[in-house]
Amino acid sequence: MSRTIGSYGAGAPGSAGRVFGQEIGDGGADGATADSVVAGQGGDGAAAIRARDLGTTAVVSAAAASLLSVTKGSLAGRIGRMVGDSRPERVLIAASFVNRVGNGLFNAASALYFTLVVGLPAVQVGAALTVAGLIGLCAGIPGGHLADRRGARTIMMLALAVQAMSMASLVLVESWAALTVIATVDRIAAAAGGAAWGALVVRVGGDRPALFRAKLRTFVNLGVILGTAGAGLALAADTRGAYVTLILGNAASFALCAVLLLLLPRYPVLAAPPQQRRRLAFTDRPFLTFTALYGAMGLQYPVVSLLLPIWISEHTEAPRWTVAALFAVNAAFCVLMQTRIGSRIETPHAGGRAFRTAGLLFLVSCPMMALAAYAPVWAAAGLVLAAVFVHSLGEVWESSAGFALGFGLAPDHAQGQYQGLLGLGFSAGQALAPAILTTVVLGLGTAGWLLLALFFAALGAAGPSLARWGVRTRPQPGVAAEVTK
Repeated sequence: MSRTIGSYGAGAPGSAGRVFGQEIGDGGADGATADSVVAGQGGDGAAAIRARDLGTTAVVSAAAASLLSVTKGSLAGRIGRMVGDSRPERVLIAASFVNRVGNGLFNAASALYFTLVVGLPAVQVGAALTVAGLIGLCAGIPGGHLADRRGARTIMMLALAVQAMSMASLVLVESWAALTVIATVDRIAAAAGGAAWGALVVRVGGDRPALFRAKLRTFVNLGVILGTAGAGLALAADTRGAYVTLILGNAASFALCAVLLLLLPRYPVLAAPPQQRRRLAFTDRPFLTFTALYGAMGLQYPVVSLLLPIWISEHTEAPRWTVAALFAVNAAFCVLMQTRIGSRIETPHAGGRAFRTAGLLFLVSCPMMALAAYAPVWAAAGLVLAAVFVHSLGEVWESSAGFALGFGLAPDHAQGQYQGLLGLGFSAGQALAPAILTTVVLGLGTAGWLLLALFFAALGAAGPSLARWGVRTRPQPGVAAEVTK
């Protein structure tokens, strides 16, 4: 599901509204979209943000309600079958779900709280979050290295505790300086925790890591959907108490997530091979290349959450309810298909082929979105929904490829460091995405959509050869010693 309606690999819903308090449900960091939008507001920024966020909340709440109604008949049975096979898997899925429900509660209300309740100008809010985001980007790799050496569970729990305290502190914010400090602390903890979470997922995944990661992603998607639906009810009240409740609810979700992690076993730390470089990931050229490609492919997430709604409203005759419908289609498809598709993509070679498939699907979906501008009203609506269906299919293949290559090419003893690097690349791509999509693609119109489609296809075409290069350059498997923490 579009990360603008989540954790690199997109995508869970949440990055369009995520300002900070980033979720850690399926690893990675993304969320600059909201920062960029807030930072770009002018003198009437508070009013603009209010209008945008209330509209976004209505859209996403409608999407959540549609998803729940679409899946009502079969979801209970699917959930029963999809919960993890072992106790550690069930614990990690539950912790992720709880955390993402909290994120869903907070994301839709954050900008409104700072501008309308606290009374900060939108430009100051944007500046504070931009500073925090840039500083936080630097914490993922050191945090991942620390997780490799001290234990992923320990670092993850510390990061969650810091995020719980920083989130609760937001209700005391009255100035730009306080917001900047608290947001910076939160982003540092989020980046370090995201890398540690990736390492923890590898240890818990067991014999079928692809299947477990697909299940995990499904439940974190559901968590944000449910949280966002709850946020819509609170925002309808439009009172300080309602906003504070959402913020403290998110803080409680971080704390509960940390407590749930106590139920996991204390996995022993894997010792690094002798004479290995400290910053191994930075010398791994295939993985660095994949990080760049994956960050660039991540532009596909804001296509559904940011670019397409603007295109629908300004360039097509499609009714405005189409925006809510596209979120529902995207959410429902990703929740229902992630496990079915993702569980089959278990090796780097399979991941490379899946990356290529994703690029080809985006090659189809982007021109379909562009053509909606030339269709009459109902044909435009149908074309947009069909395009989102194809795009969502590509999203599932792309995220599954990211899991297979991102985890499969990383050595077991350095998963935290590698996931920190991958998260850094993804976050950088998400930070650039709003400017690229709104200036280049929208600026060029139909030609911009076609260029975007070719860009995605070219990125995907590199997947199989990248996978072969990565596998060929992996060190020969050996027995990794374990040391007791």
